[in-house]
Amino acid sequence: MSPDLVEMIERYHRAIDAFVTGDPEPQKKLFSRRDNVTLANPLGPPACGWDQVEDTLERAASLIREGEPVAYERISEDATRDMAYIVEIERTRLKAGDADELASVALRVTTIFRREDDAWKIAHRHADPITTPRPIETALKS
Repeated sequence: MSPDLVEMIERYHRAIDAFVTGDPEPQKKLFSRRDNVTLANPLGPPACGWDQVEDTLERAASLIREGEPVAYERISEDATRDMAYIVEIERTRLKAGDADELASVALRVTTIFRREDDAWKIAHRHADPITTPRPIETALKS
């Protein structure tokens, strides 16, 4: 990976550390503003386009607080000159909703970066809580 991409991923990780405290602003700065930017988080349907992505980030951040720095377990990565991806497990503890106690959270996350105007931006982030094997029934609608 190029040095500027490595630096972008470090900034991204610091932004997620802020996000789990309820602050979406550092992460919002890293996302693309193009029409095809997407965000799929565990709290709702995929968001497409900057306006939806921004609303989704703000809503999710409003539901969490007092998070501890995230531990990042890199599963896979690859990069070309203009596109890159990482797959990670993100682990943290945070307070969610009205809870008074910290809860452990683990997310399986795929992030796609693309070069836009000589800078790396997040083009897509998908996060879900599936970090261990599950029975097929958990994927079936009733």
